[in-house]
Amino acid sequence: MNLHTLNTSGCEQAHEVFFNCCSAERWTQLMIDSRPFSNQADMLQHAKNHWAAMQESDWLEAFAGHPKIGDVNSLKEKYAATRGLAGHEQSSVSAADDLVIEKLAHHNAEYEKIHGFIFIVFATGKSAEQMLALLMDRIHNTRLQELHNAAAEQLKITLLRLDKIQ
Repeated sequence: MNLHTLNTSGCEQAHEVFFNCCSAERWTQLMIDSRPFSNQADMLQHAKNHWAAMQESDWLEAFAGHPKIGDVNSLKEKYAATRGLAGHEQSSVSAADDLVIEKLAHHNAEYEKIHGFIFIVFATGKSAEQMLALLMDRIHNTRLQELHNAAAEQLKITLLRLDKIQ
C-alpha cells in the first residue's frame, strides 16, 4: 500500500494497515482520524505524537500484539538462517546455538513473570546472542523502567513498519 491509497482508503482498510503496525486501538484510531497525511514524514510525525499520548493500557495492548518469544522450536526456526550467514559475516556475528535459544526462551518467560508483559525489543538485525544480552541487561529493571523501555522499542518497531508505506 502506498500513502495515497492509505489516505483515500476507507476506515476499515486503514484500520487494518495501522493495526498491523501497532495493535493499540486508541493509537490506530488516532492515526485513522489524522489522515490525510501530506507526506511520509508527516505520517511518521503523527505516529510519534500519538504514541507519546498513550498510557500504560495502550502500551500493554500494543505489546500483546507481538508473538511471545518463549517457544524453543520457534526460536530455533527464527535463528536457523544465521547458521548459514555466520561464516560470511564479521566474527562478532555468530550462529544461534541450542543453548542460546534455550536461555532466550527461559529468560523471556522469566521477564514476563517479573514485569507482567512480554519482552519488547527492536529486533531487526540482531542475533539471538544480542537479543539475549539485551534481555539480560533489562530483566532486573523496575516494571516502570521496563514499561518505558518497551514503549520506546515499540515506537521503533511501529515506525519501521510505517516506513514501508511510501
